Amino acid sequence: MIQDMISEVSSVVEGRRDNGPAHMLDVPRLAVVHDPAPTQLEAHLYRPILCVVLQGKKELWIGERKVVMQPVQALVVSHDVPVSTRIFQATPDKPYVALVIELDLAMARSLVGEISDAMPSSSVARSVTAGRADHGLLDAMRRLLALHATPADAVVMEPLVRREIHYRLLMADQGGMLRELLRLDSQAGRIAKAIRHIQADHTAALSVADLASLAGMSPSTFHEHFKAVTGTTPLQYQKDMRLLEAKRLLQEGGRSVSSIAFDVGYESPTQFSREYSRKFGASPRQHLRTLVDA
Repeated sequence: MIQDMISEVSSVVEGRRDNGPAHMLDVPRLAVVHDPAPTQLEAHLYRPILCVVLQGKKELWIGERKVVMQPVQALVVSHDVPVSTRIFQATPDKPYVALVIELDLAMARSLVGEISDAMPSSSVARSVTAGRADHGLLDAMRRLLALHATPADAVVMEPLVRREIHYRLLMADQGGMLRELLRLDSQAGRIAKAIRHIQADHTAALSVADLASLAGMSPSTFHEHFKAVTGTTPLQYQKDMRLLEAKRLLQEGGRSVSSIAFDVGYESPTQFSREYSRKFGASPRQHLRTLVDA
């Protein structure tokens, strides 16, 4: 099954290499990743996703914790979290190949009411978890991938297959934090609420005490649970959001470094450049020159 899926992905990306290693398919919210070479460590914001690795290897850092993604493994991300990732095993003959779907938390929540009594408990739940994908999950992903070739079937079958995938995740070992997130008034749900508040305006001054109050926790408890979920502190999380947004604006072009610094919430372009360089390994002006040269 795995080799057939790899071949299917290879056929999908044939002729699309100018678009980069990741390609969105006609199936809603399904992407295939096909990269023929190792990559440098890069910072990203991962939103709730399922990633199934078919070939090659990739490592992901969330805070100080490293997660290694290997063939026939499923990575589940339950919250919006800043991470750093790199592909470290890929060649032209055996590229890194993965399938990625966005998780639909509303769909998962609707399933919980039907299967709550059957869902396993989790002693350790993390917002980023990788583990072996079982046959049922792999087969559902195979059928979702195949729908790109039959758009008429996809209209009817895609929601059904996607619902099955969410069911299988809720029943899997990797679904621990997803189950916790969907539990009524859970700590994971409260942290997700605080994350949404930060993201709503990442330029605003941040009060950890106000965030803790919003989450219904004491400041010390909130800080502990926030770091357990995101791998970082609330203040560093906001800083990561600002810097990732700044990088996106730089890539769009047509803006000065100073104007972007002010727009993402920095009062000092010098401080912005210093923190940008620390996070991305190059200054904003160096990134701009790279874009111009490209």
